[in-house]
Amino acid sequence: MTKIGNSLDQRTFNKLSRLYIIALSTIAFSVIISQVLVRNHLKKQQSDSTVINVAGRQRMLSQKLTKEIVSLSVSVDEKQRNQLKKNIQKTLHLWRISHKSLQKGNDSLGLPKQNSALIKSKFVTINPVFNTIEKASTVILQKLEKNPLIAIDDLTLYIKEVTNNEGSFLLLMDDIVNQYNIEADEKVAWLRKLELFLMILTLLILLGEFLFIFWPTAKSVKATLTQLLSAEKKAKMMAFDADELSVSKEKSIRELRALSQAMDETLLFARISSNGNLIHIGKKFSRLFRYSKFKKENFFWNVLSTNENEQLLIEDLINQNKKTGWQGEVKTTIKGGQTIWLEMSIVPFRPTEEKFELLIIASEITDRKAGQLEIERLTKESFEEKMSQQKIISSKIIENQEKEQNRIAKDVHDGIGQMLTGLKYNLESINVDDIEKTSFKIEHLKELTTSIIKGVRTATFNLTPPELSDHGIVPAINKLTRELGKLTGKEIIFFNKTDFNNRLDSLVEINIYRIVQEAINNAIKYADSSHILVSLSHSATMLSINIDDDGNGFEPSKVKKVKNGDGGMGMTFMKERITYIEGRLFLNSQLGKGTRVTLNIPI
Repeated sequence: MTKIGNSLDQRTFNKLSRLYIIALSTIAFSVIISQVLVRNHLKKQQSDSTVINVAGRQRMLSQKLTKEIVSLSVSVDEKQRNQLKKNIQKTLHLWRISHKSLQKGNDSLGLPKQNSALIKSKFVTINPVFNTIEKASTVILQKLEKNPLIAIDDLTLYIKEVTNNEGSFLLLMDDIVNQYNIEADEKVAWLRKLELFLMILTLLILLGEFLFIFWPTAKSVKATLTQLLSAEKKAKMMAFDADELSVSKEKSIRELRALSQAMDETLLFARISSNGNLIHIGKKFSRLFRYSKFKKENFFWNVLSTNENEQLLIEDLINQNKKTGWQGEVKTTIKGGQTIWLEMSIVPFRPTEEKFELLIIASEITDRKAGQLEIERLTKESFEEKMSQQKIISSKIIENQEKEQNRIAKDVHDGIGQMLTGLKYNLESINVDDIEKTSFKIEHLKELTTSIIKGVRTATFNLTPPELSDHGIVPAINKLTRELGKLTGKEIIFFNKTDFNNRLDSLVEINIYRIVQEAINNAIKYADSSHILVSLSHSATMLSINIDDDGNGFEPSKVKKVKNGDGGMGMTFMKERITYIEGRLFLNSQLGKGTRVTLNIPI
């Protein structure tokens, strides 16, 4: 029997080895062929994204070059002209290299030399337009090199050549980019077909291996194992069954003992009848509630609490939920007046068909409950404190708005109103028969009208300026500094370090404007400063504005008292506004050394 078994095992093993070698070799061969075909195609296609990016960038570079050249028309300062000349040289150089590399290839840019016949024909069409713009730009640079302050009339012809040809270049470049996209999509579509074919081929190979190798092999192995194990299985069955029953019995006894001990020693465990009488109470339960004399006639709620109201609540809880069960928190009072909190479960239980009991399983949560109550108390106090602070800030905001409205009304009534009244009386007193007095009064009326116009401009200047909605934050701040300088006699300078001219969301712009306006007004009214510098700079993601003055300065720590309603509402408004637009505000000041207000706003 052993010899026959060994021979059968050897034959089966040799057969399985041959079949698995064939199967694995076939799968490996198909995977290698698939990888070779896919990698060969990807190698040809790896530069497509670079070509499309560079081609798309050509549109941006042509627009940037045109914008920089057109900017020469509004630039009269030599420094600005030199900077624009450098920018034009840099843009033109990159534009020229990219255009030639798209046609002839460039290893450093990752551009291949192969272009389809259709793309080559499109480049033949666009090259005259490119050459015209390049030639005009080169002439402009040569003239600027000789004379940076050359009159714009001498450059107008070449600027027009650039602007007139920019639209044609953009349209033709769009056509080329679209053709690159079409050709890349065609390659991707071919690769998808190849992957689908390879997937179908692999699935067919796996199906063939299953039908002709794995399935016959599985049946053969199953038959062989059945022959080998059948006799042994029959011989061991009865002994195994007997051992299994013995082990199960011992295991069940051990588990019941361990469970009983765990319930008594670790959990607050008790069994009660349907009417609430104690049947069994665990040791830990007894120790916690100082219950030593166990009597079955005692009610469970009398054991849990010495407080009559709590006893009634627990009794009612058990009677209402004895059929459905319950889980929740229970407050009890033990001997000595100590409060105990329990997380308790009531579980209906039938040990027999006729008998009905309730299992009480609980855990002590006194410390956790105390912490929870303390957290609730602190949360309530914090909420009430925040509400009080908000009421103070809201009342100050309303008060400040009323003051501002009263100020505007007073300016209009006392200033503009009185001047208009004077204008009316002067007009009524004109006697056309007395030419000399009439001409004198007309001159006086002209001066009065000028004063009225200036008063109106001053009153409306503190409202939202039209520059903010029409042109954006930079022109609005620029005008703000100029007008406040004229009105106050202070030297107020605005410096746009990075030539930022982008538009932002309207709510963001108005809040930035109001914060800058408040900071400048603070420097004028309270700091007694003579020089104020407003500087602006930006990066790709951040706009930064600094307001520096040479005034008296202050102690920034005192500003924190705003939360308690101790004044400084101007700073409160600034902080409220900067928080609304998700920016940050920083104050740096020293007594006698001036103040810096910094705004950082995400863009």
